[in-house]
Amino acid sequence: MTTDTSTATPQYAHEHTPRLEWAKLVPDVYKAMITLDAAAKKGLDPLLVELVKIRASQINHCAFCVDMHSKDALAAGETVERIVQLSAWDESRHFYTEQEAAALELTEAVTVLTDGFVPDEVYARAAEHFGEPELARLIALINTINAWNRFAVTTRMVAGHYTPGAFAH
Repeated sequence: MTTDTSTATPQYAHEHTPRLEWAKLVPDVYKAMITLDAAAKKGLDPLLVELVKIRASQINHCAFCVDMHSKDALAAGETVERIVQLSAWDESRHFYTEQEAAALELTEAVTVLTDGFVPDEVYARAAEHFGEPELARLIALINTINAWNRFAVTTRMVAGHYTPGAFAH
């Protein structure tokens, strides 16, 4: 006799507990990060901002930020398909504009820094699609999301509870 398990509720792993609530412990640092984040993204396309934040967060294995920025991107009008394809964007470039692809390539180069620097050709491609002020903000945005990722990963912030627009970054 077999048992039909098609309606059984899956047993998910237990949710981990955050190590500490860093934003409450150092509110001045948190506020400085909020200010930096707002300044970095000023004037950049909001959907591009979310794509960059999601991609850096994927690379950094920051589940909290992937959750947050995927939800914010969807709320801002981004498509599920483009968010899903983001982890393999280089193989699915047809989902993205040339400007977005250049920004994603720069995001990966700045986030990983495997060669110890951002390759000239990656920087040049980004510079083709962004004026200097925009490029400077994009670089600031990439560095800012990397900092957010490091706070969240280090303190083990928990993914899954974010409501779109709940945080300023």
